Amino acid sequence: MARLILRRILLAIPLLWLVVTLTFVAVHAVPGTVADLIDNPQLSPQARAHIEQRFGLDRPVSVQYVRWLEALAHGDLGVSFLYRQPVSRVVLRALPPTLLLTGTALALDLILGILLAVIAVARPRSWFDRVSTVLSLGLYGMPSFWLAGLAILVFAVILGWLPASHMHSVSAIGASGGARFADLLRHLVLPAGVLGVVGAAGTARYLRSTLLDIQDARFLLAARARGLSRRRVLLVHALRPALLPLVTLLGLAIPFLVSGSLVIEVIFAWPGIGRVLWTAAWARDVPVILAVTLLGATAVIAGNLVADVLYILVDPRARSPR
Repeated sequence: MARLILRRILLAIPLLWLVVTLTFVAVHAVPGTVADLIDNPQLSPQARAHIEQRFGLDRPVSVQYVRWLEALAHGDLGVSFLYRQPVSRVVLRALPPTLLLTGTALALDLILGILLAVIAVARPRSWFDRVSTVLSLGLYGMPSFWLAGLAILVFAVILGWLPASHMHSVSAIGASGGARFADLLRHLVLPAGVLGVVGAAGTARYLRSTLLDIQDARFLLAARARGLSRRRVLLVHALRPALLPLVTLLGLAIPFLVSGSLVIEVIFAWPGIGRVLWTAAWARDVPVILAVTLLGATAVIAGNLVADVLYILVDPRARSPR
């Protein structure tokens, strides 16, 4: 296992370099600079040149690239053009809201998806199985932005039960800890619910198919022959091997946890990594775009590594040499 981890880490270095290099080239291939976005007709060419010189945008792209790599090697992600702060501070400030949102959505995804799949398989071809199948297929194929808009329309606009956007209400500023936490939960319900329900639909369909496929496995037939009830066979003997792929998916969920959902964070004005990237893209804030891309690529590589390790730990067959 140690050799696997070391090999993956060594392979990650050139992969990260390739990702950030392609992103750097793509961002600089877009015409214009951050100075072009300043909506001020009185901005003189001299002032525009001063802005570009201040941010180092007057230098050739190759020089900017080398300087950025040198700063990155020293742990310096640069200064945000938009926020006028170190990029590391901007990213670290947006990371906790993203982890809260995506972590809650992932927990809802797994709990609801496993529960629906188990109930459906316990009573195959029942009304619950048929209704859950139709709903799962519909939700899984539904665009998240459309479902988010529908959730806002129903629960925020028509019923008025939940807030439509942001992480806190203005009235929660200066409130006590309990009131502020309750306000946070109310704002978390809609975005986490949309992400979690869409994910649970896919999890439920996948797990249901897996459980049905192994119903005639020999070890399950042997368990039934010993007189065990159908429920016990399903929950104790069938569920564990069916969950092995989901254990792997937990590792692959790390990029989702770190990078967040761009669409959901923008729609609900959630102050996370996805919204920071969206704002940076519109403002051509190159240092922030590169930092978020680097963070996302690192999360993808780390997620694949964790997925491999989890699978080896859970399934002893993966440890044997082939």
